[in-house]
Amino acid sequence: MRNSAGFPLFSMNSSVRVEIFEEDDVYVALSPDLNVSSFGDTIDEAKESIKEAIEAFLEEYHEMGTLDEVLEESGFLRTEDTWKSREPIAQENLALAV
Repeated sequence: MRNSAGFPLFSMNSSVRVEIFEEDDVYVALSPDLNVSSFGDTIDEAKESIKEAIEAFLEEYHEMGTLDEVLEESGFLRTEDTWKSREPIAQENLALAV
């Protein structure tokens, strides 16, 4: 959400991991840290769409007064005026036979 001058209603410094997948004829963008997703007909549209979805997500929790709690529960750490998502020390794909 933005005010009448087009500026965000609140400000926050952070970066959020986003993954983009091609599913059928659309590109799906997912922020696994926040469990927010969106889509677009192109990769650029998916990126813009996920950015808008994340901004709406953050603004809604900010208005409800629970943004800090939501970010902490999602694994983000606050350092001064910046929220930082957790960084894995290892990442791999495991093969499973079930």
